[in-house]
Amino acid sequence: QVQLVESGGGVVQTGYSLRLSCVLSRRAIGPFNIGWFRQAPGKEREFVAALKWNGYTTSYSNSVKDRFTISRDNARNTIYLQMNSLKPEDTAVYYCASDRQMYREILSTNSGDYAYWGQGTQVTVSS
Repeated sequence: QVQLVESGGGVVQTGYSLRLSCVLSRRAIGPFNIGWFRQAPGKEREFVAALKWNGYTTSYSNSVKDRFTISRDNARNTIYLQMNSLKPEDTAVYYCASDRQMYREILSTNSGDYAYWGQGTQVTVSS
């Protein structure tokens, strides 16, 4: 069974940085698009960032663009989300995900296109 395990969440003050990691097991990440989503209390899960299987095509939500960076290390089967200049509105549970389709050309921001999910890691940004 494919498993994704996130880590790196925590409590930080406004303006600080965090780096989230997500390790996949039983499925190589190389051929798949990967993504990060988040869910704040009382809100729906929303797209944060995605990285295509080619390793360089990215997509970011407007709210995190220029502050967050998604990356991958295929050798370690790990994906990352570097979060800089954090704001209180970034407070949420963050989830990593792997696309269901191999070598998908379109980099999807739709959570329904992602088949495998981690359990989430809490990020809290205090003002």
